[in-house]
Amino acid sequence: MSTPKQIAIYGKGGIGKSTTTSNISAALAEAGYRVIQIGCDPKSDSTNTLRGGNYLPTVLDSTRDGEKVRIEDISVVGFGGVLCIEAGGPVPGVGCAGRGINAAVSLLHDLNLFEEFKPDFVLYDVLGDVVCGGFAVPIREGLTDKVYVVSSSDFMAIYAANNLFKAINKYAPSGGAQLGGIIANSLNAPYAKSLIDDFATRTGAEVTGYVPRSITVAQSELYGKTVIEANPKSAQADVYRQLARRIVEDTHTVIPKPLNVTELRDWAREWGDQILQEEQGVVSQASASI
Repeated sequence: MSTPKQIAIYGKGGIGKSTTTSNISAALAEAGYRVIQIGCDPKSDSTNTLRGGNYLPTVLDSTRDGEKVRIEDISVVGFGGVLCIEAGGPVPGVGCAGRGINAAVSLLHDLNLFEEFKPDFVLYDVLGDVVCGGFAVPIREGLTDKVYVVSSSDFMAIYAANNLFKAINKYAPSGGAQLGGIIANSLNAPYAKSLIDDFATRTGAEVTGYVPRSITVAQSELYGKTVIEANPKSAQADVYRQLARRIVEDTHTVIPKPLNVTELRDWAREWGDQILQEEQGVVSQASASI
């Protein structure tokens, strides 16, 4: 069996990380690859659109009673044969939210999941707001081959991406995962692409792909499906296919150079001033034409 490519996709909560990951998984499956997607968010909603909303017990819930767990007890086969697994989280108010990742990784290895399923790709969908011990496992312990960071042009998404770069920068030299690139998601503002490109340049990163904001995504998710399944002929589906191809073909990785607090603040203010000037220029041109 060839060694599967294991990829972690991080991003701030609500940034569209799970939507992006699920559509990449669906595009990979559509192209003929065997795929496992492991949701590493305590909300346990990473694979919803892949499995059409079918019930899926989480790894943590399944192991709490101490009984023996089988692969079929904690997985569902979704669109295109993607094997869906949710790590889960602790009982609300108790324990660390990152515990599910440790439990899932340990159990899946004990069950010989990769030897049994023989995947080409394993995608870990990981919450990136806080890179604590549990959430940092895919980066810190060399569990994955590379990391992709999903970010929009909003400052808090960039802030979370920069924090993730700090974790990669810390652990990569000692065997941790390196950065594959930034996935620029939900782009609609005219300055968004340039802002993310500039952030990538400043931190020594690359932009793997640009995903525009699209009503097709919202419509597909209302059907409980990925864009690849619900709207396979749409332009948005082709965006995800291109992103999947890039991930398959791109072997390049880097150790990013995160900005320190002062550098990030100054960079953000520069962009704030630039956006304000551009908007004032548009208003002035509109007023002059009246």
